[in-house]
Parts: sequence; C-alpha cells; structure tokens
Amino acid sequence: MILTVTLNTALDITYRVRSLRPHASHRVSEVTERPGGKGLNVARVLAALGHEVTVTGFAGGTTGGVVRDGLSGVPGVTDALVPVTGATRRTIAVVDERTGDTTQLNEPGPAVAPAEWNAFQDAYEALLAGASAVALCGSLPPGVPVGAYAGLVRGARAAGVPVLLDTSGEPLRRGVAARPDLIKPNADELAELTGSHEPLRATQAARRRGARSVIASLGAEGLLAVTPEGRWRAAPPARVHGNPTGAGDSAVAGLLSGLVEHLPWPDRLARAVALSAATVLSPVAGEFDRAAYEELAGRGVAVTAEAGAA
Repeated sequence: MILTVTLNTALDITYRVRSLRPHASHRVSEVTERPGGKGLNVARVLAALGHEVTVTGFAGGTTGGVVRDGLSGVPGVTDALVPVTGATRRTIAVVDERTGDTTQLNEPGPAVAPAEWNAFQDAYEALLAGASAVALCGSLPPGVPVGAYAGLVRGARAAGVPVLLDTSGEPLRRGVAARPDLIKPNADELAELTGSHEPLRATQAARRRGARSVIASLGAEGLLAVTPEGRWRAAPPARVHGNPTGAGDSAVAGLLSGLVEHLPWPDRLARAVALSAATVLSPVAGEFDRAAYEELAGRGVAVTAEAGAA
C-alpha cells in the first residue's frame, strides 16, 4: 500500500468560460467538481496505474463530506481521512477557453485544533505500519505547526518507509532538514529554498540541506534529477500545450510508483515526465490522457545523464 498525506484537502471546482475578463460578468459553460489537494491528486494517478493507495489528512464540514463521497467512487483508493470541526476548503479554477489559461483561487483551509492534530499523528503512525512508501503533499492548513512535515518525515524514517516530500516555503525548508528520501520542488520553490536560480546548482544545494534525492520540476523543460546514483535530465519530445493543473502531482505519482516498483532512475523519470505531459494534454484538469501517456512512456521521453558527480 502507498500512503499519501494531504493535510489541506480541497474540493476542486473548475469553471469554464469563453473568455475571462477583469471587471466583467461571465457565463459559465461547464462546472466540474472532484476531490482535490496534491496528495489526493497523486493517489488518483497511482490508482490508475494499478497501485493500492490509502489517503489521509483532514476533512470536515459539508465540503469535506463531498470530498469523501467523491473518493468512495475511485477504485484502488482507501479513505483514511481524519475528521475536523472546520470545513474543508474549496479551490476555484477558471479556465479561459479562448486562451487555454487557468486562473486559480485557493481558500486557506480549516483551522485545525491541537486535539485534531494529535489524532492525525496517531492515525499516521498506525498507517505507516502497512505502507511501502509515503508522499507528504501540499500546504498546511491553519493550526498545523509549520514544522509538521519535518516530524512526519522523521516518523516515516523511523518506520523504515521511504518518504517523498512535495511542499514549499518554510514547511519545505524544515522538512528537508529531516532528511526525506526525495523532494520534488518546482524552480521557484527550489530557488526560495536555496537562494540559487540556477537549477543544477540549486538542486545540489538542496541535497546538501538534507534531501537524499532532489527532482526539480522545470515546467516545459521537464525534470532535473540529482540522486546518490547519478544525475539526469528528462524532457518530453516537444512542448505540450493545455491545462497544467495537476501536472506536478502526476509527476510525483510517477516517481513514487517507480520507487516502489524498484525501477532504475531513468525509467522513473521517463514515467514522471510522460504522466505530467499527459496531464497537461487531458481535457479534464488534473486527469491524464491515457493514450498520450502510453505513447510518451514508450519512447517519447528523452532522458540524458548529466556529466560530473551527483
């Protein structure tokens, strides 16, 4: 079982409009809703790849009930979310059909009480006993300590469970110091963590701060990986156009599935890039286009070794 942690789950709501204009009224052509938050997105992709996944984190209020109802219909995903008094947040994505651009509005999430945080930590420790790997994903809701991920990383390491951390800002800085097996920052998150805007230099600096392996997401340029076994770049054969919502989460799912399947790093990276690109190409935000993924996963992703020591 793979465990994904989403402390700030969400109900993702997507509106499609013909053209998004400031200070104007818009007629919405289509509305979709689905369980969201980075870890839930990762879980959905892992399940589609054939893995059994358990999701945990927080859910509360009417919105939390809708999220849990939505999870019940996803084959391969087990709901182990911890209830809270506050209401799960909503995220609003407005897709401009003319340009393809997406505008995102993210609520902060429910205030988590100390007793609720303690209940989650007990549940997390119990779930680790049956986990082959764990992904810690996304932002922290109000009330959760800023060093929360550092503690969860240490808990996974103590249980002998490989741990991937995908967050940003101060939670990432503290979490890296706890020595996760893998982090997957984007270029901006990596620069904020290390102070360097040069991807290779910044990736190496992140390893020195504690991460065993660092996979930097460079947008359309693909991934840069620096690991104890070597370093590589992986990129799709051509720039893909579409909605990037969830593309990074699909990459996390590719890396995590490759880890538990014991794939060599080039194969893990090729899968991650193929899933990410196929997510951008999907007509539904946050899902991946199966045909595009299979085509790219064949021979469509270029993975090249970087010269020099890791």
